[in-house]
Amino acid sequence: MRRLYVTGAGGFVGHHLAQMAASGAFGECEYHSMPNGVDMRDIDSLRASVASIKPDWVIHLAARSFVPDSFANPRETLDVNLLGTLNLLWVLRDTTFTGRLLYVSSGDVYGAVPEESLPVTEMRIPEPRNPYAVSKLSAEHLCRQWYLSEKMDVVIARPFNHIGPAQDSRFVVPGFADQLCRIAAGEQDGRLIVGDLDVSRDFSDVRDVVRAYAALLRDGQSGVTYNVCSGREVMIRAVLRQLCELVGVDPIIEEDRSRFRPNEQRRMVASCERLQRDTGWRPQISLETSLAQILDYFRTNKKP
Repeated sequence: MRRLYVTGAGGFVGHHLAQMAASGAFGECEYHSMPNGVDMRDIDSLRASVASIKPDWVIHLAARSFVPDSFANPRETLDVNLLGTLNLLWVLRDTTFTGRLLYVSSGDVYGAVPEESLPVTEMRIPEPRNPYAVSKLSAEHLCRQWYLSEKMDVVIARPFNHIGPAQDSRFVVPGFADQLCRIAAGEQDGRLIVGDLDVSRDFSDVRDVVRAYAALLRDGQSGVTYNVCSGREVMIRAVLRQLCELVGVDPIIEEDRSRFRPNEQRRMVASCERLQRDTGWRPQISLETSLAQILDYFRTNKKP
């Protein structure tokens, strides 16, 4: 039975990963999360935690992941995302780790992709445009360096937008869902505050993303980078329309220009062909199902 160790398990993805590990998504494995209070920047406590588990598989999720925060505090983003990853690599080497590390990066590392180059593949040279993406790409290079020089078994995942129940409402889809549920319940007036609706994204359900991570641990090729995505382009405006129909409200849409990102990528869709070819993974949860379950989450988890 493999011992699986997960950093950042208290976050959105980690929450679903723990549930799916318990239900057998990773096969017969003993699930362990980095304890609360252990900071990726504290190498001594990180070393003690890893040494006590002696993992066979490690999924490195821990990160500062909200892009606007990375502009506000780029130093903290780099400290956690890059130097924290360096600490983990040091600790794994020092504890004679011989298993597989899955480093979870981000599709945001690609930066601006011309429409004629869509869908984006792993062959595209990344051009990060924000501190978060810079930190993720830098940590990718660090992991790959350890694969080459330390012979560590490392696989890199670049997930694109993923959604699902329990996601922070600072992100676009749960932000819509939260507001719409409040409007339907009479807790908010009929105005819906939005950012830029005329952009597209590649959305996956978080549980499909976790299944992709499990597939990469089992069957991914060492030293290789994989897009984790649906391969389907969806307009943000269309997502909002579906949510409104599911809730049964017709709100007044108000744009908040402060939510617009500078130099926004207008369209985005990626290729998951490499992931499918090497692991056999396929997405299983439709966008419609994801949206309905996100709404159910906000209906049953109202803030006081």
